[in-house]
Amino acid sequence: MLRLMDLNLSLAELGALLGGLGLFLLAVSMITDGLRLAAGNALRDLLGRWTRTPLRGIGSGMLITAIVQSSSAVTVATIGFVNANLLTMQQALGVVYGANIGTTMTGWLVAAVGFKIKVELFALPMVGAGMVLRLTGAATRRAAIGEALAGFGLFFIGIDVLRGAFEGLAQGIDLAGIGTQTIGGLALFVLAGFFMTLVTQSSSAAIAITLTAATGGVVTLPAAAAMVIGANVGTTSTAVLAIIGATPNAKRVASAHVVFNVATGTVALLLLPMMLWLVDNTGRLLNLEGAPAVALALFHTLFNVLGVVLMWPFTARLAAFLQRRFTSTAELLERPRFIDATTRGTPGVALDAMRLELRRVVELVRRMGAAALEVQVDSRQLGDLHQAVTALITRIDDSVTHIERSRMTHTISQALPAVLRATHQLREAADAALAASRATKLAMPQTASYYTGVAVLLAGWRPEEGTNFEALQPQVDQLTAAYQAARDAVLEVAAEGQLPAPQAHAVLEHLRYISRLVEQLFKAARSIDTRLPAVTELKGDAPADVAPTSAPAATEASS
Repeated sequence: MLRLMDLNLSLAELGALLGGLGLFLLAVSMITDGLRLAAGNALRDLLGRWTRTPLRGIGSGMLITAIVQSSSAVTVATIGFVNANLLTMQQALGVVYGANIGTTMTGWLVAAVGFKIKVELFALPMVGAGMVLRLTGAATRRAAIGEALAGFGLFFIGIDVLRGAFEGLAQGIDLAGIGTQTIGGLALFVLAGFFMTLVTQSSSAAIAITLTAATGGVVTLPAAAAMVIGANVGTTSTAVLAIIGATPNAKRVASAHVVFNVATGTVALLLLPMMLWLVDNTGRLLNLEGAPAVALALFHTLFNVLGVVLMWPFTARLAAFLQRRFTSTAELLERPRFIDATTRGTPGVALDAMRLELRRVVELVRRMGAAALEVQVDSRQLGDLHQAVTALITRIDDSVTHIERSRMTHTISQALPAVLRATHQLREAADAALAASRATKLAMPQTASYYTGVAVLLAGWRPEEGTNFEALQPQVDQLTAAYQAARDAVLEVAAEGQLPAPQAHAVLEHLRYISRLVEQLFKAARSIDTRLPAVTELKGDAPADVAPTSAPAATEASS
């Protein structure tokens, strides 16, 4: 029977338990922050260079996580690379796999303390030396190294305190009533490990508690193994909490972390007797019998490696599955509707696809301009639109580069500079709309007429349906005149002292952004509709003898 009611925890024992856990959590934090600051951008650069393939991603994720003792830091860096398009989801999965293996280093450090090593012989000197470096290093890298060194010293001291606390608790705790031969008994120990990770928000802390409890005789080896599985799965709680309000890529990487840990934990639980037998025999071969902490560290490493082996064949499918999930508005907008690999083979079709895609971009920039004129600007909507415009322009420019490498007709060679000129103008218009949304807008009678005219133009224009430029030109000309009048009126009011100079500069800056938006957007739309022929206009056009270089295109694009 479980004699939990017979627990006779003294204040000293409870204090030792909480103090040891506190020292451990403080040590992990110091190690992580110290090494991250000491390395600067080196760890990030290292992660970037070593993750070009999923296999190399496993190695880099494992190594860096083992060094900094924080899979969260590695995961955050991985999310940053995926967001910057420096890593694919498949490559990021490799880092996630490796980070899980790297977390097993905590178990091995705890096991090292379990070898009856006198902690005071090296841990206290490490704390002292580390603090000397920290105090004398000010804001230099030496201070960060000192913090990490002191953290390692506190790490071993905290583990030693925990071990002593559990040795005392072993006399008052009887868990024999919870058998590990039944599914229910194992489930309770798995939940215990999960709960400890959930409370401490650190799988390292939960595993350290489990290993020291096993060393102190509080729990049996099978029970401790189930708790390690629970702690490993418990790390997903941090990932789940982290994805609330996060970017789509962050949600995908966190979901991969959840899938890997849950799948790995499930398999390890199903194969628990077999894995413990393997761990036991391995311990005998290495003369490590009677060392529960070593056995559990080996078990933790073994089932994470087993998880990588099992998940590896499904990496590509998992990456594709996650890529289709958590799609943001910006990602939906930035997906080309007309440009793809099939259009690149025929220059005429590719040019027509670019013309239709450019009309989409004009519509997106029009929406940006209309949103920037709202009284309450939706910064998130504008950011999504700007991201989509930038991504689509990049795809269009890449298509131009691809066409320039092939033989093409004279008409197409003459049209390509117009494409680059339009993308340049649209990029400037989008940047102007974004800048206008962030600039200070002051309501003034002198500018009301101009803003109203721009709003009417943008609200009634549908670029994707084609544009009657003869009918639109007078409206654009009126806006140009209204802009000049509004600017002169603001300058006059400022000169008379009725408007402070800083506010006058803010009003003029906002006017200039809106004027730039209208000017570049209209130029781009006219160029697209008048200078880019449709596919039907290209029939019978003789091929050019020599494919044009990008120099003429670049020259016109810059004009």
